[in-house]
Amino acid sequence: MFFEMIKFLLYAGLIVLIAKYILVVTLRKLAENLNLKPKTVGDIAGVATSVPELLTISISSFNGLLSTTIFNVISSNVINFIQYMVSIVLNKNKKAFTNQAIRMDIVLVVITIIIPAIMIGKKIEMNLLIVPAFLILYLLFQYINHNVHKLYLEKEDKQLAKEIEKERKKEEGNTRKTVLYIAILIGTGILLYVIGELLGDTLNQLCHQFNISEVIIGILLGFITSIPELITFFEAQKHHKQSKDDMLGIVEATNNLLTSNVLNLFIIQTIGILIYHFL
Repeated sequence: MFFEMIKFLLYAGLIVLIAKYILVVTLRKLAENLNLKPKTVGDIAGVATSVPELLTISISSFNGLLSTTIFNVISSNVINFIQYMVSIVLNKNKKAFTNQAIRMDIVLVVITIIIPAIMIGKKIEMNLLIVPAFLILYLLFQYINHNVHKLYLEKEDKQLAKEIEKERKKEEGNTRKTVLYIAILIGTGILLYVIGELLGDTLNQLCHQFNISEVIIGILLGFITSIPELITFFEAQKHHKQSKDDMLGIVEATNNLLTSNVLNLFIIQTIGILIYHFL
């Protein structure tokens, strides 16, 4: 069992390292090369940092460990939120919470923690009836997020867009770099898939041969797969520290958090349910 645990930590760690040093970095460069706004960059980073959860939840579901996935989700979402709050405090950006858009995003994030907690507490079965509910909630969250940002961050968005244009104008429209970044992302996706297959075999052995609790496996996976978010929360604020308006990094980090948590619960968990029931 000791050898299998070492393999589990090794494969999970490789997924995190690849996500941190290749996937997230490449996506940021691609976003900057395309001259995207902070909110969009945060959304992209949220998608990137949710790739480990997508892999671990899909693999767990494929191996019949559906109970593991909900603990993976709640563990990831709780840890993401704690890491975000720590990054805000350490960067002395608590003033961001006075903005209505940021406050609403935080409320949505808290809801992504409450929902799986209720499901676990009430022992709600993750059947196919949950899928349409999750998809509707995902669209609702996206609608709320889009409109509160449009309403309460319009002035900041315009100012930030000007700053971004000044800083990145020289790289705008660089097709060669864009193609290179996309090629790296494709290669990274293939590499993550291969490592994910190895992790799946190890998970199967730990749970079925050594009787390791699915709850423990899920929580451990949640902790490991949340490390990329910790990196991006700090990096977003550090990256924009020279900006005249600290909201640049805060908006990016907050959307990273919200996108990651929403994807984990409503989309990736849905994918896990579908894999479990149909594959």
